[in-house]
Amino acid sequence: MAALTSFLIGLLFGAGLIVSGMTDPSKIIGFLDLAGAWDPSLAFVMGGAVLVGAAGFRLAERRPTSMLGGLRQLPDTQGIDKRLLLGSATFGVGWGLAGFCPGPAVVAFGLGYDKAVVFVIAMLAGMLLYELTERRRMARATDE
Repeated sequence: MAALTSFLIGLLFGAGLIVSGMTDPSKIIGFLDLAGAWDPSLAFVMGGAVLVGAAGFRLAERRPTSMLGGLRQLPDTQGIDKRLLLGSATFGVGWGLAGFCPGPAVVAFGLGYDKAVVFVIAMLAGMLLYELTERRRMARATDE
């Protein structure tokens, strides 16, 4: 049942991205083009997402498990460090260059957009590179 619920929530999320136009990289580029033909629609989508997310986190704080009964996994680190800044900058540069972030890219990939195929392959390669680097870093830390 949890897998079906997760699938339906993902489907709703993807449909929301399509309806709001967030699977179109030109919308994202338009939002980031402050000096040109600025498109504020992403700000409204983000604002709505922040409100829904804030309500969800408020509910989650009061529960020992997730809504689907699984372990609640929230980050325990609250500091800003070099890794967070580097990761955020990398994400931002990729987002600005490609006009995709992971969620909309996967939806656009499913819709068959050529640019999304390239982005998703690069994203998966980056995730693999991160995993390998992180394993190596952890192995070094345990050896010391």
